[in-house]
Amino acid sequence: MAKQKQVVTTVKVQITAGQATPAPPVGTSLGPHGVNIGQFVQQFNERTRPLMGTVVPALITIYNDRSFEFVVKSPPAAVLLKQAAQVAKGAANPKTEKIGKVTKAQLLDIVKTKQEDMNVANPEAAMRVIAGTARSMGIEVVD
Repeated sequence: MAKQKQVVTTVKVQITAGQATPAPPVGTSLGPHGVNIGQFVQQFNERTRPLMGTVVPALITIYNDRSFEFVVKSPPAAVLLKQAAQVAKGAANPKTEKIGKVTKAQLLDIVKTKQEDMNVANPEAAMRVIAGTARSMGIEVVD
């Protein structure tokens, strides 16, 4: 009878798609668990090549035989909002400082990208969640 794989731990990392290297944060988070870091970096870069340059979260499950599986999630809403508004970073004081604008159509595109990772039933509610993130970054939502 074959031994069952047992989950040792799960690790969450945020890495730029297609540009992972064995340096931190990848090496420091996977190294202590004995995972083949080079193999992970190669598989991650291959799988995320279409999203090149965008920060994406990955959930890595590590097993007792030092093998691993990983799931690439959709980019964070803040990253997508910064791309849509064409700004480098959010406002230091979002109540008084407005740094950019996004349209409702752009919000809908972001919702479509993030739909599977959000725990919201309908698109209107998801748009309100993303709009709230935009407000907290100092980005205005316009019609």
